[in-house]
Amino acid sequence: MKSRSLDDLAVVEVSASGHSVERTESLIARSDRPYFKLNLQLSGTGILVQDNREAVLRPGDLAVYDTNRPYTLAFESDARTLVLMFPHDAVDLPAGLLGRLTATRMAGDQGMGQMVSPFMTQLAQNLDVLSGPSGSRLARNTVDLLSTMFAAELDLLRDGATSPQEELLNRVRRFIEANLSDPALSPSSIAAAHFISVRHLHSVFRVAGTTVAHWIRTVRLENCRRELRDPLLAHHPVSGIAARWGFMDAAHFSRIFQTAYGEPPSAQRQAALLSR
Repeated sequence: MKSRSLDDLAVVEVSASGHSVERTESLIARSDRPYFKLNLQLSGTGILVQDNREAVLRPGDLAVYDTNRPYTLAFESDARTLVLMFPHDAVDLPAGLLGRLTATRMAGDQGMGQMVSPFMTQLAQNLDVLSGPSGSRLARNTVDLLSTMFAAELDLLRDGATSPQEELLNRVRRFIEANLSDPALSPSSIAAAHFISVRHLHSVFRVAGTTVAHWIRTVRLENCRRELRDPLLAHHPVSGIAARWGFMDAAHFSRIFQTAYGEPPSAQRQAALLSR
């Protein structure tokens, strides 16, 4: 087994004889943060079961699963896999939407899989050299690439028929991302910009498994965290980074950052710099 941590992204290459892994409710209860895992089958055959779905994975195939829900992963004979693990809030999609893809085979020779599968194969072959600022930026690019693939797969699941509710959610999310620096961004301003009621806006996000406020806060915090961990931005004050993403009250930002990540922004930055 070889592994490497790149910011929030953990990359693990596993070579093993036939075995199975089961994620139980008791194991889930002991976890303090939900993650998604993406498996790339490098050799052999694997079977992933989650959410009443089953995916048979052959070399080049990809599949995602959620550590916050039970799953089973089985290999009948020798197999080699690459596993990417990342927090729910790392990808640019609500967890409720991404949950539609769990235990769904994504072919490595079709669609976005044709780009992601070779990219991940190269990651597996270069784990030993992934470090420092370049590794940190590669982690962000990897998560962005995965977000694009997941969005494309969700489009395929919809079979080209996007509901008005989903179209509205996508428009609102793009609007939020374009206006994160605005400290006045709120459910009421978002609803007004889309000519809908605040109640309707909340309903759209509830169906996606999140809330408007949580989505805004999570995306803002993740952008702040990425910049705090970037050595090229080490000379930027914490308050300046916070303000750039819409947090105008430094004390408030520090409190919610610590609640989200378990340590204050300054400690997060220091730990990232010391790990280089």
